[in-house]
Amino acid sequence: MASEAAVVHTGGCHCRRVRWQVEAPASVVAWICNCSNCSMRGNTHFIVPAAKFKLQAGADEFITIYTFGTHTAKHTLCKVCGITSFYTPRSNPDGVAVTVACVDPGTVKHVEYRKFDGGNWENFFRTSDIAGFSKDKAEAAE
Repeated sequence: MASEAAVVHTGGCHCRRVRWQVEAPASVVAWICNCSNCSMRGNTHFIVPAAKFKLQAGADEFITIYTFGTHTAKHTLCKVCGITSFYTPRSNPDGVAVTVACVDPGTVKHVEYRKFDGGNWENFFRTSDIAGFSKDKAEAAE
């Protein structure tokens, strides 16, 4: 999947006040996390380098941020509808986690689901390859 050409995906929250676009392959690796926050929200996300994500003009006025624990993850919620369509994950503070279900239909062709054991975050992070998902291909190859 990593060698697939990028396409532009668009998406956002339920009320459409928070809109964005992201460059990522049509086939993505999405993470199902069981940390206290993701499991309560049923969040499944794919990760991209921050430079590949662009928030639509004006959307930032409708965003609020929730943090907990280490305060590394920045959970962005729409102030109007409450949906977290993207956020900055603890595992990849240099990237953006995009909620798969918030991508507009038509550009995601395949999703490979992987489990992230957020309930045992430190141990799982050390043994997983998730950190590489927020790197550009050239960076990841180094």
